[in-house]
Amino acid sequence: MAEAMRQINPDVVAAFPITPSTQIIEDFAKFVADGEVKTELITVESEHSAMSACIGASAAGGRVMTATSSNGLALMWEMLYIAASMRQPVLMSVVNRAISAPINIHCDHGDSMGARDAGWIQIYAENNQEAYDNMIMAPVIAGHMDVRLPLMVCLDGFIISHSIETMELEADEQVRGFIGEHEGQHTLLDTEHPVTWGALGLHDYYIEHKRGQQVAIMKAKSVIQDVSDRFCQEFGRKYELFESYRLDGADRVIVAINSVAGEIKEVVDALRDEGEKVGLLKIRLFRPFPYAEIAEALKGAKMVTVLDRSTSMGAYGPLFGEIRTALYDAEPRPLIYNRTFGLGGRELFPDDIREIFAESQRYLQGGKIEKLFDFLNVRGG
Repeated sequence: MAEAMRQINPDVVAAFPITPSTQIIEDFAKFVADGEVKTELITVESEHSAMSACIGASAAGGRVMTATSSNGLALMWEMLYIAASMRQPVLMSVVNRAISAPINIHCDHGDSMGARDAGWIQIYAENNQEAYDNMIMAPVIAGHMDVRLPLMVCLDGFIISHSIETMELEADEQVRGFIGEHEGQHTLLDTEHPVTWGALGLHDYYIEHKRGQQVAIMKAKSVIQDVSDRFCQEFGRKYELFESYRLDGADRVIVAINSVAGEIKEVVDALRDEGEKVGLLKIRLFRPFPYAEIAEALKGAKMVTVLDRSTSMGAYGPLFGEIRTALYDAEPRPLIYNRTFGLGGRELFPDDIREIFAESQRYLQGGKIEKLFDFLNVRGG
């Protein structure tokens, strides 16, 4: 991610260190110190200050980036909404980590899922290659004139962020040609055309601002696909709004996000070799959510198991709610149920995934869901 930031060469990076995203900014700081970028690196006193500085720098016309995790993202909460409401295309790496308490530094998606309604585009990555590629696409998406919204690229803490993987980095010139120059809009430093940011907006205008945000983030879906198609033409790696893995002919499907998808693919391959009709739908784009496209992809499934790596206390998992909504009007509608896994970094092994598929087979044969929601791999049943 630091290498992607170096190639993007932002005008300003403001950040406060928090595990496991710290190394992104540490490595990028070396690029700044060595003169490999022209970035103004601002070391601030908190994550709230980091996002505040990012908003100010973006409103002044700069290309702006940051990185955070967990409680750091939570401390930005107020400013996340302001960045989106002010239509500032700030870019952020979120290295997913559980939110305290109890204190935990390992992976789940409670941080970014908690920010899902803040107005940011959210793109998720299974591995380091996808994280890098998504970050290269991020400035083109966020800065598009139909969008102009902040964007976070999310990857799993430690499982991905502190693992060594073979991957392909692209040449600086090609990346910078793909990204293009940044153009600020209605900038504070354009004194010939003075503007006000953060003005009061009461009942006579506030809802129009919110509708404008909604229109923009919904437009982002087609922009993301267009940019992804251009990325494929330039660099040869293809990305859709989500990945359909062996969905053709699959009657039982798992839906999941990020690194666990790699394990699920291995189990899917093994079960397919054993004659079972199973598949995976891996979420890449969570905001805006591609309801119609996912419904179309899952139209042949008879049973869908949604794996959430976060909780929505007092409700079903956040991913489950979206998938169930997408499938509400499906004809025929598949059976669908929710399992929460991996909170605080708890492992999910291939044998556990086999058991999920075995459970879904029992439900399918019985014609009903016996347990709509449950936690996986917890003490006490």
